[in-house]
Amino acid sequence: MSHQYPSLQHDNTLGLEVGAYQRVIADTPATILRAWQEAKENNRPLLLLGEGSNVLFLEDFTGTVVLNRIKGIEITEQDEAWQLHVGAGENWHALVELTLKKGIPGLENLALIPGMTGSSPIPNIGAYGVELKDVCDYVDVLHLDTGVTQRLRREECAFGYRDSIFKHQYQQGYAITAVGLSLSKKWQPVLTYGDLMRLNPATVTAWEVFNAVCHMRQSKLPDPKVTGNVGSFFKNPLISREQANQLMLSYLNMPHYPQANGEVKLAAGWLIDQCDLKGFRLGGAAVHQQQALVLINADRATSQDVVALARTVRARVGEKFDVWLEPEVRFIGAQGECNAVEAIL
Repeated sequence: MSHQYPSLQHDNTLGLEVGAYQRVIADTPATILRAWQEAKENNRPLLLLGEGSNVLFLEDFTGTVVLNRIKGIEITEQDEAWQLHVGAGENWHALVELTLKKGIPGLENLALIPGMTGSSPIPNIGAYGVELKDVCDYVDVLHLDTGVTQRLRREECAFGYRDSIFKHQYQQGYAITAVGLSLSKKWQPVLTYGDLMRLNPATVTAWEVFNAVCHMRQSKLPDPKVTGNVGSFFKNPLISREQANQLMLSYLNMPHYPQANGEVKLAAGWLIDQCDLKGFRLGGAAVHQQQALVLINADRATSQDVVALARTVRARVGEKFDVWLEPEVRFIGAQGECNAVEAIL
């Protein structure tokens, strides 16, 4: 009799009908270690998931999926800042709300980013001018082969744009168990993007920033509980100053953000929109009508539908602008993570 794979449909926000050989809910580091040892003994792969809000399963996973549900929030007040120690299994948006209710500002620009706190350092989550690295103090990492927990300070995490050491050296064989945040008492509102630019920096409160961010996100991003999606599907591309200048000659209103290193960041959603792809559909997958950066599960989409749609979007943008988009979402094959760009070539 064949082994019945437990469903992961409710463990990935795209809502794809995929399964895994085994599904484990872990509320302690010890549970994660046990699952790891058992998977190793049986020569099966293991995948750690938070809320599955940044993964695309390409097929059923042949190993163990461990859902990290380690809880706990400790807040310590110091002279200059509040220090937070947050379990990896705490919901990120709930944490943002909790801090504001306790009169601790600093996370408001990162409201409504889906997923768990433990996942936040992996892509160095960011929105509306703030990134996790701006508030991160440390990340506690469990080395699954030795059972030893190591504390990586912010400067050891190699944070970059949608990047960190947790996508590289610490990707395999490690589990994030907690994240330490430091929120300064000298609060400075960050009002550099979108509707936030309309707020008065002299009088604005953290709650007003929070409400504006929630409004912006809700107006253009579908709720994954209603329509399956993984938020922004593609990274905002970085191109050379020369290429940006060339494009500006043809597209005067092209949003562009010069970076400190001389590169220029473009808005992937705008590029896709210029290719008239809003609402474009392949099988059960579609480009969202309001926000071109979001690919949605419109009607019982398969993994193949989403991959085909991503491939088409990338090709259209590449043909029009000679800018080649890279997925922000992690692609998961039967044995584990695979190269997302190669998957949509």
